[in-house]
Amino acid sequence: MQVERVKYVIWAADLARATQFYQTVFGAEVTRSSSVMTEVEIGPAILGIHGGGEGKRTWTGISFQVADVVTGAAEVLAHGGGLVREPAEEDGEAPHLAMCYDTDGNEFMLIRKR
Repeated sequence: MQVERVKYVIWAADLARATQFYQTVFGAEVTRSSSVMTEVEIGPAILGIHGGGEGKRTWTGISFQVADVVTGAAEVLAHGGGLVREPAEEDGEAPHLAMCYDTDGNEFMLIRKR
């Protein structure tokens, strides 16, 4: 079987708000949209945002590699998301991880290349 693409789907209580979050914070491009689901492209990945979610805190397993997790975490906060774990130095190195959540409670990681 040849895989054409991999898409990860998250749930959102407010589809428009969640879509706006990923567009603003990660520069996501909407590639498909309906009344129940929006697909966005972030880098080479596709994220499906499905309406009808409960807005509860949920671990997704998604990580976004960025150049600076401190700056990235600030962007998440500035656009209505939150932090589960703030970026912190480890072994004298600049922070490489921030545990975050979006406007609908979907948890994700910001990581930097080590």
